[in-house]
Amino acid sequence: MEVVQVLCMKGGNGDSSYANNSLVQKKVQICTTTTSPPAYASQTWGVPGPNTFFAVLEIVNAVAKLCKKMGRPLPELQVFLNDLPGNDFNTIFKSVSKFQKDLQKRTGTSAESCFVTGVPGSFYGRLFPSKSLHFVHSSYSLQWLSQVPQGLEGNERNIYMASSSPPSVLKAYFEQFQSDFSMFLWCRSEELVGGSMVLTFLGRRNDDPSSKECCYIWELLAVALNDMVSEGLIDEEKMDSFNIPQYTPSPAEGKCVVEKEGSFTINRLEVSKVNWNAYHGEFCPSDDHKDGAYNVAMLMRAVAEPLLVSHFGDGIIEEVFSRYQKIVADRMSREKTEFVNVTVSFTKRG
Repeated sequence: MEVVQVLCMKGGNGDSSYANNSLVQKKVQICTTTTSPPAYASQTWGVPGPNTFFAVLEIVNAVAKLCKKMGRPLPELQVFLNDLPGNDFNTIFKSVSKFQKDLQKRTGTSAESCFVTGVPGSFYGRLFPSKSLHFVHSSYSLQWLSQVPQGLEGNERNIYMASSSPPSVLKAYFEQFQSDFSMFLWCRSEELVGGSMVLTFLGRRNDDPSSKECCYIWELLAVALNDMVSEGLIDEEKMDSFNIPQYTPSPAEGKCVVEKEGSFTINRLEVSKVNWNAYHGEFCPSDDHKDGAYNVAMLMRAVAEPLLVSHFGDGIIEEVFSRYQKIVADRMSREKTEFVNVTVSFTKRG
């Protein structure tokens, strides 16, 4: 699987689109905004969607407050939005005018003071000239790997790391994460003038990379897919060759890679949690959203559908997520289900 070509969230504004099913990601950003320092020329990584400008607005507001405190006018700001080419940049660009109005209302800043540019491409390579950025922000992106790891033999009937995965599979995933994250850090160190980064990614608290707190949500999707294999609805060989290109590191693993790569100093490292059900304790905009399993299934569909379609075709999607919703409902009724998030604030060395 060529991840760069097929990894994207579901575009548009339909019921199952990422734009309409990314409240969990917004909640994570709200939890971590206090970690974001001021910036002048910044890059924001993350899937283009309704949460993109939420992060940008918070960053610009921080700059505006600092300038006011120092008695200086707000400088012109350039914001770069990056993601892989397959993601829906058109939807986010349609939101620019709303962002500009929100920006003026929040900070009194005119639209001419903040320029927004889209930059398609993989962040596991260079994207900008040397020493051209002051601040980098990424939310819920760096858990995605540049490719499916090599050496996943013996992981049949799983689609990710799982409790039944052999140690060689866990090792392959970790080594791919180490390689990718190190490359990300090096590229950003070349592009930053000397400023800061704040990164938030899905992670875990314990040392076991196949623990339920990071892999369970994928294991339940594998249950739905395997049921369809057993019924002859999905080809077994197709199932055995499908693997999710993701790794959810522990704080210790992330810290180890940062220290080994050597370009950045960690200022703060925090762990937070958010319920799988985005509307847990929130106002539900419709009767459907009162069903926590429905919300989780729609969230995962917005994230995983393009990967599933590229491998299995689109004919299985409705059935897969109908089954998945029922499986999730059963588990949520008996267990506490939460995403673990790791947020790290860095300063470039030297």
